[in-house]
Amino acid sequence: MPRVIVTRPAREAAHWVDQLQAQGIDAIALPLIAIGPCTDAAARHALMQAQQQLGYYRALMFVSGNAVVHFFEQKEPLALIDKALKAIKTRAWAPGPGTTRALVQAGFAPDRIDGPAPDAPQFDSESLWQQVAPQIQPGDRVLIVRGCSGGVHDNAQGTGRDWLARQIDAAGGQVDFVVAYERGAPRLTAAEVALAQQATQDGSIWLLSSSEAVGHLAQALPALRWETACALATHPRIADAARAAGFGTVRECRPALEDVVASIESGA
Repeated sequence: MPRVIVTRPAREAAHWVDQLQAQGIDAIALPLIAIGPCTDAAARHALMQAQQQLGYYRALMFVSGNAVVHFFEQKEPLALIDKALKAIKTRAWAPGPGTTRALVQAGFAPDRIDGPAPDAPQFDSESLWQQVAPQIQPGDRVLIVRGCSGGVHDNAQGTGRDWLARQIDAAGGQVDFVVAYERGAPRLTAAEVALAQQATQDGSIWLLSSSEAVGHLAQALPALRWETACALATHPRIADAARAAGFGTVRECRPALEDVVASIESGA
């Protein structure tokens, strides 16, 4: 069975490596997105304001587990916040299991969290909306907690979030965005560069969960050729990015562990 290169940010990559290894799959982390706190002064001020106004929102939508971690960083224990939010019926929206897990680990009550159905074809904003649309009434406000790339909003990675905002607006709701963290290109070590070079030709499977990660890989290693490399993408948009980057073999699967494992084991 081929080795799997997990390219998610470090925190998520470690979790996925553990899960894959528990399934008997040789997996190693090569994070292609670096995550850090928001550094822009105006964005940090907006974040602090949003943290103080949670009671105004019908729902808080977190785009990722990192959004959860950095939104509640240096705040009072989330269990206390959750108690207050429960009293005003504020929900937490998560586009996938990783975000749900981060909310639960932080202390958010599971019965206050909404996400896509377990059998949804994708874990994304579109699948989330199918579950939460009935919650929105005219005048309701939703806060979308997201990240930024290089200190600015990222339209490419925010496509689903912007689509969700349009659905809320069409339902009569209002949407506020707030940046809680920053994404950037990682600085690959010599060992990571060697790993990437080897993985382009030894049959390894690149597990890709972000179009931005694909771009960082191409930028970090512009001389590498990818015709013999194999990618497993967890969304059609990511698969398109992998093909554009030159990956010779690109397969797609749902971003659920059982689907990823099945795809790796079947080779299809």
